[in-house]
Parts: sequence; structure tokens; C-alpha cells
Amino acid sequence: MAQSAALATLIEALRRLPGVGVRSASRMAYHLLQHDRVGAEQIALALQQAVQRVGHCSVCHTLSETDTCAICQDPARDPTRLCVVETPADQLALERTAVFQGRYHVLMGRLSPLDGVQPMDTGMPGLIERVSRDAGTLQEVIVATNFTAEGEATAHVLAQSLKGLGVKVSRLARGVPSGSELEYVDLGTIAHALIDRR
Repeated sequence: MAQSAALATLIEALRRLPGVGVRSASRMAYHLLQHDRVGAEQIALALQQAVQRVGHCSVCHTLSETDTCAICQDPARDPTRLCVVETPADQLALERTAVFQGRYHVLMGRLSPLDGVQPMDTGMPGLIERVSRDAGTLQEVIVATNFTAEGEATAHVLAQSLKGLGVKVSRLARGVPSGSELEYVDLGTIAHALIDRR
């Protein structure tokens, strides 16, 4: 049986999602069309509205429906601390902890020389400009990039770029997760936990 053009287009569109291959995209498409047409319409409408309404905050570059996001507008946030993250999802994860009360800068990516992603392709230039501009108020930049090879490279380049701007640069700590057993923790995490012990 030949697949309809509309169905093939839907499957290809779903494949754009991270971690979704042809089989997963096909299952989603068939499920929505066979069993949940109302859900399919809700997804389509929600995507259309989000694409039309959601842009980037002019200050921190996170996703926002307004020119300046709620966190950047909040006068109760600590202007002396700036946390740098790779993505809006990383920012949301930190916000859920309710521990950090400072401001954010979202890079909207990370360095990846193998993929041709250089500092100019991320929000690094805007961050350096922001830190330079706010140097009188800003005291600490917390680099909260992921602990991947690309995240570590990004953190290193950021730390080097921010040297001499009059702010303290710190990095998120890492270690053995609470409740875990050492025999099941990867060796890199154990090594860093030993080195960064307190």
C-alpha cells in the first residue's frame, strides 16, 4: 500500500524532533491519525501558536512571549549573580530547584568544533558584552554548561573570555548523586568527586 503524501510529510516533520527516527515518527503519526485526531489538532494549534508568539528575551535570550522575560523583569532577582546555561530547558531545570535567585544568560547552544559551531555561533559575544556593560553591578558569573565534552569546552572558552572583566567566574560543582552506590557511578564522576571534595 502506498503511503499518502500528507502522511509522509507528517512523518518527516515528526522526525525533526530529537531522538525520533522513522519508526517512532511513524508510530506517532499513525496513533494520532487513527486514535487521537482531537489530540493531533491540539498539537498542531499549540505548535502554530508557539511559533507565532514565542521569541527570545532581549536581555537573556531565553524563550519568551514578551520582549523581556519575567525573570529579567523581576526586581527581586539578584543582579550581582549571572548564571550561564546552554538552553532554555537548562534554565528551567535550575529554576525548578528554587535555589538560584540571580539572573540568567542563555547561550542557545554550545561549542562543537567538530560540527563547526564556534563562539560566534552561540550567545557568547552577547554574554561578554553584557558582562562588560554590567561590570559595576555584576560580581559573579556561574557557568552552568552541561558536563559533556562540548559543555566543558564551552565552559573553558567562557572562563578565558571573561578573564579581566572584573567578575568572579565559577563552575557548577559535580559529584556523586545522592542515594547512588559507588559501584554503579561512572568513573569520571567518581574522579571529579574526589578532586572536588570538600
